[in-house]
Amino acid sequence: MTRAAPRQRALSAGRAQAVIASLALVVTGCTAGGADGAAAPHDGTPSAVAKRVPAPAGRTPDGTVLVADFGADTVTFVDPARGAFDSVRVGTAPYGLAVGDDGRAWVATAEGVAVVDTTERRRITRIPYETTGIGEPTHGEYRGGGMGIALAPDGRHAYVGVNRPGGNGTVEAIDTRSLKVTGVAEVGRRPFDVDVARDGHEVYTTDHDSFDVTVVTPGSLRTRRIEVAPYGTEGGLGSWLKPHYTAVRPSDGRLLLPFEGERLAVVDPETGRTRIERMTADTHQHGVTITADGTLFAVGTGPIDPSRDKGPSLTVRTPQGQEKVIPLDGPHEDVAVSPDGRTAYVTGGFTRDGYWNGISVVDVDSGTVRRLAAGDRPLGIAIL
Repeated sequence: MTRAAPRQRALSAGRAQAVIASLALVVTGCTAGGADGAAAPHDGTPSAVAKRVPAPAGRTPDGTVLVADFGADTVTFVDPARGAFDSVRVGTAPYGLAVGDDGRAWVATAEGVAVVDTTERRRITRIPYETTGIGEPTHGEYRGGGMGIALAPDGRHAYVGVNRPGGNGTVEAIDTRSLKVTGVAEVGRRPFDVDVARDGHEVYTTDHDSFDVTVVTPGSLRTRRIEVAPYGTEGGLGSWLKPHYTAVRPSDGRLLLPFEGERLAVVDPETGRTRIERMTADTHQHGVTITADGTLFAVGTGPIDPSRDKGPSLTVRTPQGQEKVIPLDGPHEDVAVSPDGRTAYVTGGFTRDGYWNGISVVDVDSGTVRRLAAGDRPLGIAIL
């Protein structure tokens, strides 16, 4: 029996007071304090924390790291060896981003999806949402507007999860040639993450506050819900034990969702069945990515209960289930991995309070970590 089994029992007993407190303090989410929801707005200027290095001459070099500055309405371009060298204003509170083979970045902001030419480092346009009820653009963890975003394998469509505060969200399909929204589908609450099947035949939204993944069929935009709740749904909107991010396994298309550094939910999107595998980091987990060989990277943000859980970390999990857990300093949110799989870049933005303005650069083989000032509360991340 794994440690995950007694943790379920502890939630209803030893953590009852924490769950009740979180329900009293938040409307939705996994935060017990809710301080993010009242975050002060920024004026959109780049962070003074990340001192700029000289920008490269000409076009942006391959290997540049791009981060979405949730705290500064920009995306920042980072030389992983030297530091941040440029920023482009994209819109209020950018969250997720995706980069296509054509060098365009698609950035989910509170105002719409910004399209950035990353080679010339300029915004091309911003596509407004068609989803109603998202409110005026604002900052904070629970703001309306775009969250997760992904591109179809052929690059012809972008799919963005849109948060509708207090209700179910949507996924909007965008034609990347016409730069227009071509359809809107209802999904679950707060779509943290959006992923696309490797053959493009399905889109998956990870719906944090409704304990589910929504499977969306492109074209028809028909949907079906798969509950993913290995700890159950006790606690409702105030629960910490909800899905955050998903990785699509290259070998078979299964969906991989880590929970608490204890359980990996392996979901068959065709049948809706979930199998649970053991994880070992013992920490609250958010962002994930997966490499072509099936190595999973999962970001640990820190403990729910400091008296029994471990601190922030990066889990590197082989396709066979062997794990290396690399400690990190401070909270983190999302992760991208270099093409050779040897370096991971982990953003320090974090959707909860306690974020920092930079990324951790992790040598996967040795486990050594260096911190690099970059951006202002960076969340989404991609490598050009």
